[in-house]
Amino acid sequence: MTESPVHPDLWPAPHTSTAVDATVTVPGSKSVTNRGLVLASLAAEPGWLRHPLRSRDTLLMAEALRALGVGIEETVSSSSSATGSPDGSGEAWRVIPAGLHGPATVDVGNAGTVMRFLPPVAALADGPVRFDGDPRSYERPLGAVIEALRTLGARIDDDGRGSLPLTVHGGGALDGGPVEIDASSSSQFVSALLLSAPRFNQGVEVRHTGAVLPSLPHIRMTVDMLRSVGAQVDTPESGGEPNVWRVSPGAVLGRDLTVEPDLSNAQPFLAAALITGGRVTIPDWPEHTTQPGDALREIFTEMGGSYELTEQGLTFTGTGRVRGIDVDLGDVGELTPGIAAVAALADSESVLRGVAHLRLHETDRLAALTKEINELGGDVTETEDGLRIRPRPLHGGVFHTYHDHRMATAGAIIGLAVKGVQIENVATTAKTLPDFPRMWTGMLGLAGN
Repeated sequence: MTESPVHPDLWPAPHTSTAVDATVTVPGSKSVTNRGLVLASLAAEPGWLRHPLRSRDTLLMAEALRALGVGIEETVSSSSSATGSPDGSGEAWRVIPAGLHGPATVDVGNAGTVMRFLPPVAALADGPVRFDGDPRSYERPLGAVIEALRTLGARIDDDGRGSLPLTVHGGGALDGGPVEIDASSSSQFVSALLLSAPRFNQGVEVRHTGAVLPSLPHIRMTVDMLRSVGAQVDTPESGGEPNVWRVSPGAVLGRDLTVEPDLSNAQPFLAAALITGGRVTIPDWPEHTTQPGDALREIFTEMGGSYELTEQGLTFTGTGRVRGIDVDLGDVGELTPGIAAVAALADSESVLRGVAHLRLHETDRLAALTKEINELGGDVTETEDGLRIRPRPLHGGVFHTYHDHRMATAGAIIGLAVKGVQIENVATTAKTLPDFPRMWTGMLGLAGN
């Protein structure tokens, strides 16, 4: 686990003893925004992204694509209720494809989507593209993508590290074809190859050869978005071989895409309703979606709440009782920190399974959750593939975030029920949820940030 440096700014997590009753508008999906930016940049004609998320990860993606020659124009809709808000609501981005070119430098920050989705794009550019990022990005898995791209015809210099920093020597095209990859540490490995595949000379056939593939909803999201821009994709769900995805070569169409709210970022607000016995409404919750966050409806219901989904959105209601849960989160691993925080406040034991791959995320999330909850008086133990959480009375203290946005929101959830919790570096939430402190205090009807 990456050590969290001492940070001078500690945010006192708001505590409440009353039921929350609020409507919270959640910004657009990071996963949809960054996939949409990549596909629009590879298209044969301009396209639009409406209500995109403006956060560190998506701005890194946009700047990287601009460095490769793509035009991305930001506008604010006069008909929108928002007025240029930092989260991107009310905005539209016009993406104007151009000949991809180097030399260029890409700063990936600590964004898995940028460090994994863009090397295949860079292989299609004309010239060298250097990738670098935050120190933690050097530790995150990337070797499987590098080797797969080499198999498909790319030339990449990484000094044998199998990780960042690296340089992709784009040749203006990529052969493509069949490739085997072990994506058991991240489904993004598969999505990375699929997103650019229509532009490969032979398309691609990606065959996953490792253990259980995590986060399948994110691959389904990639496939659905590819099909929406005219790509032909064969998948296991459409009658193909298990663990094999095929994308045919062809033109990518420019589209007008409206980005859904980020359902995973709705998690702390739904959790607030659950643990306070209150009610929170998330407007514009889609009836059908590939976002992993949609699973929160059922998971939090099993933990003691109930929901109603209408044309206006999702309303979640707590009962004042929080139950433990035994659940496999392999497909929705990004929800684990928030679920662990709720489980620490439950009235019975919880077992969270299927998330060994979280040791390779922004930080080692399993180790981080264990340490931080236990230092507040909890009883969390790591298992081979997850966490066992035995509820105990918690007390205040500093909750470290390890530069991980979901650790910060997990700490805020606990602080809602436990007095004296202070979040170290709450600003890390800007990775995917800009202005979280203001949204959180606003939900509680509190002034300030």
